[in-house]
Amino acid sequence: MRLGVLAAGLMLGVGTLTAQMGNMNGNAEKAKSYVIYDAEPQIVPAGKRSIVEMRFRVVDGFHVNSHTPKSELLIPTKVDLQPAAGVKAETAVYPAGTAYSFSFSPNDKLDVYAGDFTVKLPVVAKAGQHEIDGTLRYQACDHAACYPPRSLPIQVVFTAK
Repeated sequence: MRLGVLAAGLMLGVGTLTAQMGNMNGNAEKAKSYVIYDAEPQIVPAGKRSIVEMRFRVVDGFHVNSHTPKSELLIPTKVDLQPAAGVKAETAVYPAGTAYSFSFSPNDKLDVYAGDFTVKLPVVAKAGQHEIDGTLRYQACDHAACYPPRSLPIQVVFTAK
């Protein structure tokens, strides 16, 4: 496990260093998003504990660390939300990840999200339309390397009736 964790950490460092060098030279590649947010509006019962869903899709060929990536060197996926008037939000509930290992260390398993994944947010909201702003913080990897962490702005839009 240590070899895999060390290798993943080194790859992250190389990616970070490369990104920083690109910024210093003014030739940085345009920031690439590895995760897409589905901001479809939702309807929940007013005044009752309900669940709003935040649906994400990891771009093909990549995965992101789960909320609990099994290594302190990896950046966990995490949703940070701002308080919203008329909404009492509880702690977000993350899905279980999938075991993944790099080809150079097949016995070391990390916990990742790939494809579609949904984070659930328990809320109690007053009647009306609500918007909760926030960010998804994640670290994307492909089969050979992990890339610098990214923050994806999100807005959860729902109506309580």
